[in-house]
Amino acid sequence: MAEKLMGKDVAAAIKENLKAQVAEIKAQGVVPKLGIIRVGARPDDLYYEGGAKKTAESIGIDFEVFEYAEDISQEAFEKAVQEINGRKDVNGILMFSPLPKHLNESKIRELISPDKDVDSLTLGSAAKVFVGDKTGFPPCTPQAVMEILHHFEIPLQGRKAVILGRSLVVGKPLAMLLLGDNATVTICHSKTQDLPGVCREADVLIAAVGRAKMVKADYVKAGQVVIDVGINEDPDNPGKYCGDVDFQAAEGIVDKITPVPGGVGSVTTAVLCKHTVLACKMQNQL
Repeated sequence: MAEKLMGKDVAAAIKENLKAQVAEIKAQGVVPKLGIIRVGARPDDLYYEGGAKKTAESIGIDFEVFEYAEDISQEAFEKAVQEINGRKDVNGILMFSPLPKHLNESKIRELISPDKDVDSLTLGSAAKVFVGDKTGFPPCTPQAVMEILHHFEIPLQGRKAVILGRSLVVGKPLAMLLLGDNATVTICHSKTQDLPGVCREADVLIAAVGRAKMVKADYVKAGQVVIDVGINEDPDNPGKYCGDVDFQAAEGIVDKITPVPGGVGSVTTAVLCKHTVLACKMQNQL
């Protein structure tokens, strides 16, 4: 059976490292702070917000939630985001999306400074990630994938990495991060021919397509490392969640695999806090 790559182990290591960094920062009279912008009260936003607050508290960084009514006007929301962005005590900003349809989200995203954009919402942050500028913050999910690969010392240099999914949130930035570690990267999508065959060629297969249990036994091979980014309602177990990988089908074949839940999703809030601490250090030249 495959070794399970548990996200909690990775998150714990990140948090221990951050606690030491935060203590050093506080000793210099500065407290890192995360600003969370939320419009409305969608259950998935509230769930992630709760996790982010819990992680921030555990490592000693401050946070503030800026909550707005779902019917807030474009003008009022723009003004609010500009004010938050201008606050010197807020080092990192997380804004939940999608925003309500009457709001121009593209315009609002660009009101956040790239140096506070800790989840890569802006074009400026995305550009930094794509050119390999280390002062840019990748989206938290692909960075969480990289943290897992590094924590478990999965070799990437010269290895074949196949990404299932080409979204701007996961697939494309993840490809840039893997290239930064000298992996040979292939991005697959709905038009890819012989999808199972391409996936079987991978040394590291990353599923980020958003379809429950799509990756079956014919997509994987012995010796492979499989990272499952998907979080979907389990069609076979109502009320439960599953990944993009059919875990039961793959577990007996591959070498290592992340579970869902308990894998990538367990690491994202730790990455969010890591980015906020780094943003604080850069803004204060610490």
